[in-house]
Amino acid sequence: MYTSARKWGTFAICGLLAIVPNIDLTALNQAVPHLSADLDPSATQILWIADAYGFALAGLLITMGGIGDRIGHKRLLLMGTALFAAASAVTAYAPSAGLLIAARALLGVAGATLMPSGLSLIRRVFTDPKERTMAVGLFAGIGGLAVGLGPVVGGALLDHFWWGSVFMINVPIMLVALVAGAFVLPGARGTVGGRMDLLGVPLSIAGVLGLVYAVKEAAAHGPDEPRVAVSALLGAAALAGFLVRQARAADPLIDLRLFRNAAFSGSVGTNMFAMFALVAQSLIFSLFFQLALGWSPLRAGLAGLPGALGAMVGGAALAPPLISALGRARVVALGLAVSAAAFSLFLTIGLDTPYLAMLPVLLLSGTGMGMALTVTSDTVLASVPKDRSGAASAISETATELGGALGMAVLGSVLNAVYRNTLDMPANVPAPAASAARDSLTGAVRAAAGLPDRLAAQVTGAAREAFVDGMHAALLCSAGLAALVAVFALATLRNVPKVIEDAESAGPGVAASSLEK
Repeated sequence: MYTSARKWGTFAICGLLAIVPNIDLTALNQAVPHLSADLDPSATQILWIADAYGFALAGLLITMGGIGDRIGHKRLLLMGTALFAAASAVTAYAPSAGLLIAARALLGVAGATLMPSGLSLIRRVFTDPKERTMAVGLFAGIGGLAVGLGPVVGGALLDHFWWGSVFMINVPIMLVALVAGAFVLPGARGTVGGRMDLLGVPLSIAGVLGLVYAVKEAAAHGPDEPRVAVSALLGAAALAGFLVRQARAADPLIDLRLFRNAAFSGSVGTNMFAMFALVAQSLIFSLFFQLALGWSPLRAGLAGLPGALGAMVGGAALAPPLISALGRARVVALGLAVSAAAFSLFLTIGLDTPYLAMLPVLLLSGTGMGMALTVTSDTVLASVPKDRSGAASAISETATELGGALGMAVLGSVLNAVYRNTLDMPANVPAPAASAARDSLTGAVRAAAGLPDRLAAQVTGAAREAFVDGMHAALLCSAGLAALVAVFALATLRNVPKVIEDAESAGPGVAASSLEK
């Protein structure tokens, strides 16, 4: 048993290590114009500066989860923390775009160690089910809050310092976490024996990266792009090979028996599709605030914080007592139903809607998703033995990454298609400007800058109205999907116990199924 101080000290360190990468991820968007002026990257290099971190993170989550189960999650977390600090310093002072891309990829490698190890350590110290659920809810809410804080922190730093400051600030924070973690985090060696599956590692990386890259390219260039099909096929083939390998390997990276547990597989599936729907709020409203309303990144970041605060309330305050009253399946379904209702209410929001009228809807959608994702994330952790918690967390995080990427691609395509079909462009707009405006709202704003004032106002006004139409269509899709996922959760999680105790002696994949309701 761990003391209360040790438990919450562990949570504070793991929470801090969840905040920094998420702030870093969104703050980068504000730093791009500044570093572009300094390093003069090409258009392709700018894309890789943005994507290198996410690709490395997604590709290595499963591998890092397996490593943590073998060498111990405290050791892996501290190694990742040190690497993240070093990579942040290299990123901040990168003299060229190429080195910056490499440093961002190295940050992704380090980041892949933090989330599964942090969740595993939280699982280890919080053995009381209600405390564990509350801790998981707070942990998830902190991650969401950090995404909203990214533009705030980035804007404040860039107002006074050079572009590298948004990365350099990570160094002292990570060093503090490194020193504190060495003394506070529970020290335990890995409990999974055997060697690493050296063939499974590249197969898992190739499979996840192939699928993520295909989704991103489809979102950027359309599904007809040849490299989309090639990447998707290669990724699917590698992933199929990985699963075959895991079924036959003596020491697999992930134990496929985990998926026989309905609590585990149902929660992972719910997380994936819920994240698909959640992208609507995090991505579309960021674009709405900045492009349609013309708000600064700082103001847009602050405007999005209530959604993250709602997620913390829903996860940490509402989910634990509701589990006792309703059961896990009903709480997940209720949370998703609340989010679906909130997404539907977003359809009433337009260019003239005051922010105070948006605030309750933002809070409601965040609260619903916080309830649902807290319960599913807690169920993933609690339904497997502790010696497999790293692999389980990594599987859940990988599914979440895929769900988010799919959401961006599909919902972004819906938004863009409706935008182009409803855009009512003035007849006297020059052809180059009209073409740019039809491409996106960003293109319309840039094209309008070179037009006479009256015509520019007409172009941007028409583009913003069309964007709102596209936003409404995407949010309607999100509402429908959230409702369907609520039904899916009711079906797959209906037999999961309300209280899932830690089962130290349970075999892989059967911890939850061996418990009584």
